[in-house]
Amino acid sequence: MKISNTLLEKYSQQYNYSDTYWRELGGRIKYNNISKLLDSKKIKKLAEVGAGDGSILKLIDDYNLCDEIFALEISDSAIEKISNRNLIKLVDVVKFNGYKIPFEDNFFDLVICSHVIEHVEFPRELLREIQRVSRIQIFEVPIDFSFRTSKKIQHFLSYGHINIYTPDLFKFLLLSEDFIIIKELFSMYPINLLRYINRDKKFKLFLDLIKLFLFSSFAFLRRIKPNTYTVMTKEKDSN
Repeated sequence: MKISNTLLEKYSQQYNYSDTYWRELGGRIKYNNISKLLDSKKIKKLAEVGAGDGSILKLIDDYNLCDEIFALEISDSAIEKISNRNLIKLVDVVKFNGYKIPFEDNFFDLVICSHVIEHVEFPRELLREIQRVSRIQIFEVPIDFSFRTSKKIQHFLSYGHINIYTPDLFKFLLLSEDFIIIKELFSMYPINLLRYINRDKKFKLFLDLIKLFLFSSFAFLRRIKPNTYTVMTKEKDSN
């Protein structure tokens, strides 16, 4: 199985034209969630599947979070961006077909897969490969679900989101593939990201700030409809 030619063409040059500030800001937020789940634990061998332009890996390298870094990507422009970062701990940048990870069983101590599964045509295939090559995994997905999701299909497709999740539905997907949940985070976007997203939409910013206040104040709301769900997992028979 491999990624379709349509999606491959779409992503091949994506990072040549992307918003650099947006990706760096998003990378910082994703890194912070990963760091919280790891709780200062240093990793020996780490890979990011769907590493994008390497914004997360740059911070992992800067903060000395691991000894060896590997990046896997389908996009030529993303691979070029990662290579140009000159990461000290980077061992290899691997172009793969979106499903088959060319490493042996349990090769990595940790695999990160952040904001990728929502783009994948056959998510279970990729999840099984990630599970095969790693002892511990960290996944993050955006929570796009609402009762108007079907009315906003063009909006989500413009971001390449072809799978929609709630925290519980994503957790169900992981549990049904024999992952064990170790830790989880239900996160809201910080104020600086909301201001950037809504820089030309003052009323929308006002509404999002109210939502941020309410959801930050009441944990049960955050567990139902956060902006992102981040989870650390392991395989059932993993030590």
